[in-house]
Amino acid sequence: MRLSERLGVTTRSTTSEDEWRDFAQSLALQLRRLRLRTGLSQEEVAHRANLSRFIYREYENGESRPGFPANPALRSIIAIAQVFEVSIDELLPSPLPDLRSR
Repeated sequence: MRLSERLGVTTRSTTSEDEWRDFAQSLALQLRRLRLRTGLSQEEVAHRANLSRFIYREYENGESRPGFPANPALRSIIAIAQVFEVSIDELLPSPLPDLRSR
């Protein structure tokens, strides 16, 4: 636990990080829903999007490392949206996090 969390202090940076973590988890859930709806395996999605299975699995788990939210590249987002045949707006959860304070 961070010192600021133990002291009950919320900084804008922490809030932004929390928003990003929540957004990454929402995106992970959306990816899983779309994949299950299309009947594809993680490996099939990864292959069709030209990603490694490991990287796609990170996106679908919402973390790149334990405790660190996933941060997919725009190229990956576009490729995954094309695999699922949805728009980027349909793929990305809303609301988008406010990242201006990062």
